[in-house]
Amino acid sequence: MASIGQIVNPTPGSDALARARQRASLVPDCLVEAKRIANTVIAGWHGRRKRGIGENFWQFRPYTEGESLSRIDWRRSARDDHTYIREREWEAAHTIWLFADMSPSMMYKSTLGSVSKESRALVIMLALAEILARSGERIGCPGVMEPVSARNAAERLATALMHSQLTGGLPEVAMIRGWSDLVLIGDFLDDADAVMARLTPLARRGLRGHVVEVADPAEEIFPYSGRTEFTDPETGSKLVSGRAENIRDAYTRAYLARRDSLGQSLRHLGWTFVTHRTDHLASEALVAIHMYLSGMPAKATHGGQL
Repeated sequence: MASIGQIVNPTPGSDALARARQRASLVPDCLVEAKRIANTVIAGWHGRRKRGIGENFWQFRPYTEGESLSRIDWRRSARDDHTYIREREWEAAHTIWLFADMSPSMMYKSTLGSVSKESRALVIMLALAEILARSGERIGCPGVMEPVSARNAAERLATALMHSQLTGGLPEVAMIRGWSDLVLIGDFLDDADAVMARLTPLARRGLRGHVVEVADPAEEIFPYSGRTEFTDPETGSKLVSGRAENIRDAYTRAYLARRDSLGQSLRHLGWTFVTHRTDHLASEALVAIHMYLSGMPAKATHGGQL
């Protein structure tokens, strides 16, 4: 996503083919890392299961007057003095669309960051696909892959990403139909009003959205001083500062104001907003967004700790 005054590595413009090859070489390693993280954080979780109409047993609960007698489990009730209902698990798969920004600004990695923003976004998306697929959800990627309900959805998504055209900013959503969740992962460095102009119509269509802002630590703390050249990777424009430390306060105020404005606007729509730095563990963002998808916002806002 394009940015104004973004701190970036001076990267020369590369043609689309070279960029596509770079992305394709990155995806397999990200898939391996995503599976490792998913296997780590999924321990002890019970997925997104919930009671409803289905064949699998969910739980016993006390009978309430007025309920159908056919729902009583007489064998369980015979064990003590209470009457119990046998509840079943809801089995209707939900569609969740996952999208990671692959624009040039996502390639940025400072010496303070563990990985590039692009790599971290891919890992979060693929790990989320892995966990949701295990829960029986339908996983899709706008403009890249139609929704599938399969245990290997993460592998399918990784393959589709390797062979898809480069995507950037926000996705085309014409293929999204009906009620579903949309998870957007990127740096969202555009003006907050411009981003909301794209997202508000999606909310009006009934989409439940979840936005994950991925940031390099240098973008937050501006660790630069002395003569420094900043380059925008998408426009090629340059800014040279003789004493970079003199613009630190103004920069950080503008950066955090953009984030606060975006977060407040998203929450006003009823969407969720998670911020994540690349010097933190990817599992932190993964747990937080999974909690939101599971309808447990209190745990998400506390770092997803269970």
